[in-house]
Order: sequence, then structure tokens, then C-alpha cells
Amino acid sequence: MRANRRTVMLVSGTLVLGLLTACGAPSGPGQSQGPAAANGVVPDSPSQPVTLNVLDVAGNLQLTQGMIDEFVQQNPNVISKVTYSKAGAPELVGKIKAQQGAGRVDIGLVLTGVDGLAAGVEQGLWEQLLPTFSDRLSNMNNYQDAAAKMQDLAGDYGVTVTYYPSGPLIEYLPGKVADPPRTAEELLAYAKAHPGKVEYARPANSGPGRTFLMGLPYILGDTGPKDPVSGWAKTWEYLTELNKYITTYPSGTTQTMKDLANGTADIILTTTGWDINPRVLGTVPEDAKTGTLEGFHWVTDAHYAVVPKGASADQQAAVLKLVQFMLTKEQQAKAYDDGYFYPGPAVKDVDISMAPQKSQDAIKKFGRAEYDALIADNPKETPLDAKAVVTAFDKWDREIGGAKVQK
Repeated sequence: MRANRRTVMLVSGTLVLGLLTACGAPSGPGQSQGPAAANGVVPDSPSQPVTLNVLDVAGNLQLTQGMIDEFVQQNPNVISKVTYSKAGAPELVGKIKAQQGAGRVDIGLVLTGVDGLAAGVEQGLWEQLLPTFSDRLSNMNNYQDAAAKMQDLAGDYGVTVTYYPSGPLIEYLPGKVADPPRTAEELLAYAKAHPGKVEYARPANSGPGRTFLMGLPYILGDTGPKDPVSGWAKTWEYLTELNKYITTYPSGTTQTMKDLANGTADIILTTTGWDINPRVLGTVPEDAKTGTLEGFHWVTDAHYAVVPKGASADQQAAVLKLVQFMLTKEQQAKAYDDGYFYPGPAVKDVDISMAPQKSQDAIKKFGRAEYDALIADNPKETPLDAKAVVTAFDKWDREIGGAKVQK
């Protein structure tokens, strides 16, 4: 079920580093094709068609596998075959380091969120793609402004392939909540009047939980929204007070969706994708509604393509051609999917009318007419950097809700 795949732990690189480096997962079958690229010398095309092994630790294949498969179909002289594997973010660094240590890097492409990207950068695991190959990745020039800012977070090591504004949003069933909160103060008052009925998942394990944590400083007018140590006085005070009326914090987002559906929770924190996709899947009732809180800013998110060091020159040549193809408007339209990362495209001028009919039907039925205006009319902020988000997660675990997290 797609919604369940989103419970992959999305935490920034430094936080998971100890866990990741401890996971020495064995390498997969097969061997690198062709010699490793030396001094950045990568041919324009592979010397022979490659078998490309793709590892997804972000649920990104839901959005991009169709793009990859079409490239392979159209370019058998570049990629003869693709194998797909999936893993949790905590396994990523251990898996890549094991292959690099053995001198057999079989994974040619990793699809990751900001968590795995940052962890790999800190460990020196990724090839530096930019600016060396900027001419081969010219479609990056077509990014939406907010996606371009997410690309800035990747530095020179990753390429943004999908993007969404994320949240934070509140979600509720209108039959249970006739007058939903419109401010942070009203949300707190609702929680106080209905103990246990406002819910969000542990931020270190949940995209919506993390987005709520990073979005509150804007909503509350804190002095330093990017500084959880010195700039979040109002945020930590608010979360401390809200914690008094929260019974438990699910360890992943999917449980919050189930709790909303079964009546355990009246109001949960969500994002555009977590609103649309669970309703497509039937996890959440179709009539669920969403809203924003006064002072709302979007906290954006993205998925990235990265190449492990040690990938052969032929693999790298193939990946560069593939990613350039994935960033065409025609292929980006597939990122609408079933609303999983809504909207999904990272490049400009990709309308829903360009998407596959299945995506058009899902968005027509389960999308929100108000989202277009919300996306256009509200500020979009990049997430905290790796160091800051680690600090925020640690403080939340120690001082806010760690003792109440469901095991």
C-alpha cells in the first residue's frame, strides 16, 4: 500500500549517521560494469549498454519508475536492463559503504530524500555531479523557483527529480469537527477541550510531523525560524503546552491516518500528499477536509538522484542521460502520480493535463481546488539544514514527546 511506504524514516543525515554507519548491509549481486570514472572523465554515452541497479530509500519510484522504464524502452543502447530495490533510509549509508569497501559498487543510482543525501555527503559517498556535468543536465535550468531552492540544499552532489510544497496542514472529518481551528491558539484550545484528539507523529519518523515542527516558527512569528536553539522560544513553549493534551505520538504517519479514520483522533497534521494519497487508497474517508493555520508558510520537500562513488564510467554516463530525460516536461508530468507527492513535478509549466489519465482522474476526484491558490499565494521555505534539524529532533525527543511515542 502506497501510504505505508511513506513511513520510511525521513530524518536528516547527521541524525541517522550513527545508525546508518552501523548497518553494514551486504552488497547486491552483480558487478560494476566498466572501469570506475577517473578524474571525472565520463563518456557522453556508455561504451556498451549497462544494467542499472537503482536503490530507492524515499518512496520515489512511485513517482519516477514510469519515467525510468520509458527511458530504457527508448534507449536500449544506453541501458539494457534496470533492477529496482528499496530500503529504509537507515540502511542507505551502510549498504553503500559496504559496496565501496569491497570495491564492487553495483548500485548506479540512488533515489533519496534530504536525509540520505545529507548523510552521504557527510560520509563522502556521492559523486560530485555539478558543475562538471552541468551541460549534460541542462534541464535543471527549468526548475520551479521553490524546487531550485531545494536543489541548493543538494549542493553539487544530488539532482532534484521531484518536488512538493508539503505543508503543514491540519486534516479533520467535518462530521467530527464542524468549526476547525484557524489559528495555532485555536488548535491548542481544541486540544485542551478534547484531550487526546489532536495528533501528529514523531517528527523524526514522519514527514508531516517534521513539517509541523519546522512550520510552527513561521505560524507563531518566532524570531529565528531556521534556528531551533535560539530562535524557537514560542515554538518550544507552544509544543510543551500542546503536549499536555496529547496522549500518544504515533511512530509513523500512517497510524495518524488510521486514527483519523477510526475516530481515535479528530485533527491530525498532514501535507498535500498525505492528504490526497490516503484518500485515493481509501485509508482516509473521501470527505476529509484540510486547512491551514494563520501565519502559514509552506515548508518544502524534494527527492534527489545521487550516484555512489565507485560507479563505473559507463554507469555514470547512463545515469546522466537518464536524469536529463526525467527532467523533461513530458516525464515530469508522471510525478503527479496519485497525489503521493502533490503536485510532484520539479520543473516549470507541467500542468495536470499533461499527466497520465490515471493521475488526472485521481487528482480530479481527490485533489483540492484550493491547493493551487495556497501554493501560489503563500511563502515557501526550505527545510532546516542537517545540523539544525538534528538539534530540533533531539530537543523534541528529550523535552516534548519522546516519552509518549508509540513503540
